[in-house]
Amino acid sequence: MTRQATVVRKTKETDIRLTLSLDGTGRSEVQTGIGFFDHMLVLFAKHGLFDLDLQAKGDLEVDAHHTVEDVGLALGQALREALGDKAGVCRYGWCLLPMDEALARIAVDCSGRPYLSYETPEGAEPIGNFPFQLLEEFLRAFSVQGGLNLHVAILDGRDSHHMAEAVFKGLARALDQATRLDPRVTGVPSTKGTL
Repeated sequence: MTRQATVVRKTKETDIRLTLSLDGTGRSEVQTGIGFFDHMLVLFAKHGLFDLDLQAKGDLEVDAHHTVEDVGLALGQALREALGDKAGVCRYGWCLLPMDEALARIAVDCSGRPYLSYETPEGAEPIGNFPFQLLEEFLRAFSVQGGLNLHVAILDGRDSHHMAEAVFKGLARALDQATRLDPRVTGVPSTKGTL
């Protein structure tokens, strides 16, 4: 079984083509037109051992918001489709990830019931021309389309780059755990029989 999905999302604001393979090696080709965001998505693929091909064009003359949010929507949809019926997956994953002075706690449940809990220090500075609040917009879009119960907390940190990097790496590691196939699991890991 190939756990891979391709999503094409075209609106008046964005044009996105994305392919995600859950059983990859961490290879990625990412172009969104937003340098810092590209860097975070490459880290996500590398540390989750996902293969990710992503081409996105957005209305960057307005700002980065539409592109970041729509990539989150497309990536979440690809994750949901690649997981299929979720038979045999571990379902849950978590990571406590240090990045220099920053520390992020990520916990995820591939439950099919989207929810985002997001805690971050007040007043996080932009990273170059990337507003820090776009991190929350990406995570919300990703959790909704991915059907993820996602808890993200930045427990410590001063440098916005390090805090965002801890979140993306931690998310990757937690999702790698949650999406991993466990030969001991028969069917779907839920007493309901479905996720």
